[in-house]
Amino acid sequence: MVTLIVGAQWGDEGKGKIVDLLSQEADIVARYQGGANAGHTLVIDGKKYVLHLIPSGILHPNVQCVIGNGVVIDPVALMDEIKMLEDYGINIEGRLFISHRAHLIMPYHKLLDAAREKAASAKDDSTNRKNAIGTTGRGIGPAYIDKASRTGVRIVDLLDRKRFSDKLRTNIGEVNKLLSKIYDYEQLDAEKIADEYCQFDTQIDPYITDTTLLLHDAIQSGKRILLEGAQGAMLDVDHGTYPFVTSSNPTSGGAATGLGLAPTAIQRVMGVVKAYSTRVGNGPFPTELHDETGERLRSIGHEFGATTGRPRRCGWLDAFALRYSVIVNGITEIALTKMDVLDSFDEIKICTGYTIDGKAQKSLPADADTLERVVPVYETVKGWKSSLEGIRTYEDLPEAAKAYIARIEQLSGARVSIVSTSPDRADTIIRG
Repeated sequence: MVTLIVGAQWGDEGKGKIVDLLSQEADIVARYQGGANAGHTLVIDGKKYVLHLIPSGILHPNVQCVIGNGVVIDPVALMDEIKMLEDYGINIEGRLFISHRAHLIMPYHKLLDAAREKAASAKDDSTNRKNAIGTTGRGIGPAYIDKASRTGVRIVDLLDRKRFSDKLRTNIGEVNKLLSKIYDYEQLDAEKIADEYCQFDTQIDPYITDTTLLLHDAIQSGKRILLEGAQGAMLDVDHGTYPFVTSSNPTSGGAATGLGLAPTAIQRVMGVVKAYSTRVGNGPFPTELHDETGERLRSIGHEFGATTGRPRRCGWLDAFALRYSVIVNGITEIALTKMDVLDSFDEIKICTGYTIDGKAQKSLPADADTLERVVPVYETVKGWKSSLEGIRTYEDLPEAAKAYIARIEQLSGARVSIVSTSPDRADTIIRG
């Protein structure tokens, strides 16, 4: 059985907890895209773990973890994460596998990321708005640009020092022109970087393998495999709120290319959905609340990025966008997270559609400018006004909470099979 977990909103849906939960019954957990811009926060027996690159299944001693070819890897972030796990007493030997086809994030990718965001932060005179995407500054976008332009550096390149150094000198020669002439940055030393990365190669060598073959053999032997992505469907470079998106494909289609799997291998697609909506960075966000309610959601939900610490923008659940995500990903079931954040609200709103100039929209607008103009259509449901923490059966949920879940199912077209009632692993309802 191959199960795919996708973020069905703008990321930060609580995928880490759901992957961790399902990992208890998995043999392998595989990550298929993104980089260290992702952040999975897990609370297990009161202890907090934050992971960025390594799948959260690593916290289960019998689970193997795979970082696929679709992931861009920052060596520093990866080694820091490995050390953190070792310091916690978590053994990763023989349990972590990294694709030799994965691309590396180089120092110049981070510099270019920061420089471009800084330049884009200035207001455009013609539109009077800032054009910055609001990236994490981790070099993710520039690394994917190099990948698409066929100039990227892959882990396999480290095996041949001469080939690696030649490619690096060519890349840095071009980058130095940009850094010095356009952004006024100091030039980089190619040989110094080559030395650093070859040293990194010796450190990660035990983990490098052909992960496509590893996963293929695992499927053939009937192993239980869990696939996880970073970010969310509404940040997909093809299907999200372009250009305010990530540089890869968090949608279900990205799992096949990011791991070298046939699409027919995936048998189950679960979308992780937060009981309200959040977004980090710039870009359209129709249900965003700029009032006390938005601040209240942020405060109760501790809505600050696990990677950057930035406050998340908060709003009511956007079921119209969620329905689009269900269609794009082929989601058949939903894991609903952070229900407990809504415990104290008298009334809860759900966005059921958009209008533009009073005209109802049949589909999600494809361009950001139009999406910025939409007016959300809301319906109001009754809050349950009681704590959900500690509730672990569906029958014990307040009737108003059940009604809220039922309405989400109706609007999204997918069944809610998991309900999270607190950050702790144990406070989770599994519906049969």
